[in-house]
Amino acid sequence: MGLTLGAIILNVPGTAQASAFWSQALNYTPDPSNPDFLAPPDRAAATRLHLDSTDRTHLDLWVSPDTTVDAEISRLEALGARLVEDWTYPEGADFTVLQAPDGTVFCIIHP
Repeated sequence: MGLTLGAIILNVPGTAQASAFWSQALNYTPDPSNPDFLAPPDRAAATRLHLDSTDRTHLDLWVSPDTTVDAEISRLEALGARLVEDWTYPEGADFTVLQAPDGTVFCIIHP
C-alpha cells in the first residue's frame, strides 16, 4: 500500500497544556522545531500526534499487553485525566471514555 497514517491532528484549547499531558501519557517528546508536534522518543515510524486548536478528532488508545486497562486509567488519572461519568455507552462497549485536563475526550480500548 502506498499510504500510511503519519499523524493525528487533535483539537485542543491550548497546545502547551496539551503537550504537557500527552507527552507524559504517551511517552512522546516535542519536536525541537515545533513543540506542538509530538513524536515517539526513537522517532520510529509510529503515528505522531499533532496538536491543533482548529481541527476536531479524538484518540483511541490501545492498552499494551504488559499492563491492564485499570492500571492505564489510574496512570492517566494521576496525570490529570478524568473518567467521563455521563457518557452513554452502547451495549457491550469495549472502551472507556476519559477527558484530558484540557477537556479533550479520548478512549481507552479494552483488549
